[in-house]
Amino acid sequence: MAEAPTPTRRRKPRVLTFFCLLAIAGLFSMPLIAGDPAEAALTEILKFLGRFHPVLLHLPIGVFVLILLQELGAIFARRAQPHAATSLFPLCFGAASAIAAAIAGFLLYHGDGGDYGGNEIAQRHLWGGLAFAAAAVVTFLAKAWTSALDANPAWYRLLLFASVAVMGFASHDGASLTHGRDYLTQHAPSSLRKLLGLKDGPNSAGPARAADDRVIYTDLIAPILERRCVECHKEGKAKGKFRMDTYELLVKGGKEGPGIEPGNADQSHIVIRMKLPTDDDEHMPPEGKPDVTDTELALIEWWIDQGADPAKTLAESPPPAGLLDSPPAATPRETSGTPDAALQSLVASLSREFPGALAFDPPTSALVSFSTLPLRGNLDDAAFAKLAPLLPHLASLDLSASNITERSIAALAPATRLRLLRLAETGVTDAAVDPLLKLTSLESINFHGTRITDAGAAKLAALPNLKHLYLWQTAVTPQTLQMLKEKLPGCEIIGPAAD
Repeated sequence: MAEAPTPTRRRKPRVLTFFCLLAIAGLFSMPLIAGDPAEAALTEILKFLGRFHPVLLHLPIGVFVLILLQELGAIFARRAQPHAATSLFPLCFGAASAIAAAIAGFLLYHGDGGDYGGNEIAQRHLWGGLAFAAAAVVTFLAKAWTSALDANPAWYRLLLFASVAVMGFASHDGASLTHGRDYLTQHAPSSLRKLLGLKDGPNSAGPARAADDRVIYTDLIAPILERRCVECHKEGKAKGKFRMDTYELLVKGGKEGPGIEPGNADQSHIVIRMKLPTDDDEHMPPEGKPDVTDTELALIEWWIDQGADPAKTLAESPPPAGLLDSPPAATPRETSGTPDAALQSLVASLSREFPGALAFDPPTSALVSFSTLPLRGNLDDAAFAKLAPLLPHLASLDLSASNITERSIAALAPATRLRLLRLAETGVTDAAVDPLLKLTSLESINFHGTRITDAGAAKLAALPNLKHLYLWQTAVTPQTLQMLKEKLPGCEIIGPAAD
């Protein structure tokens, strides 16, 4: 007579439980031991590892969402053994990647010079990330014990749902920290914003006002700061503990002191940072972000020198002649309408070829800016030729430190709307000037560090709308500079004579 098979005894995961609990204890002890981020002294290698947090955090998110979908499928399918819907390995991998992301986030939080210290969202995101990592480990343990005991998976699934909920809150705080609290709703329809109890968005139409009734700060300066600076200096994301989204906070400044010195632009922190070389780590805006234009910077300097009054109108404090003839990118100006589908498709296609280099300028217009800065100067004539279909829409072109030659400059003939051109630290010579004389809309040209001489510079006097000309560190002589100043009295000219 055959004997009945002996039931298989499964090993209980006691050792695994010990190490998982040890990992949870280690996670929550890190911030308690490290203290305030401003006091942390991390080595360069730890700071380097912290920068991997944005990469690692997507792993546990994807894994746990997939596991959740599998478990939901098992529940609705009413399988005989639904707890077998997922194996231990995905949960093990998800928990391990959650721990790695939490540790990297901790290093990032403590390794950025204290920028996150005192930031409520950053602190909440840190503890939310640690809580999710711990919940992921507990969920993994619950799955291991459920499988070992062949028990009902209800508790495991409850923990899984709770872990995903914690993950959602932590992810929301992370997105708010990176993009700001209003990132998701910034461009929401007005009806939805009202339903959520939010203020009207930045593009909401307001009552039209006469030009002289415009408030200088509200209508001219604040839009520039909104476009160039506020993304990194607002509620929920204040680098250097410096917010620029309100006048009061702009004046107050951050950990480096006041943001502006009313009446003294040269001593104002934001102006000093804006004037630094673009390759300087302290330059503002940072690398990869659209830089302020020469006109925008001139307007900010003038406003600060006039006392930085937040309420004065243009009628009360008229700007120097010519300063507003070319309104800054963020202020009302000729925009050639809104971008049509063909132009949007073209910009999207070229953006894949030139990551970060293209942007609509301003964002709602059919004018486009191009900057080689995000490409680290890696641009030559052959690559620039790919921009040919876009030339009629260019308003700003920054080719600084690139490998372009006069061949590319000669191809600019269709760029009839081009207002700003930067050729600093390129190899262009006097041969680049003649093609530029046909671009009568040019208002600012930067030849810093090029091989232009008196012969080429003298011809620039024929440009009727030129308001800014930069010729320092060139072979242009003071005599030619003086001649240009006489022929272009409304143009700011900086060159060897001013060095």
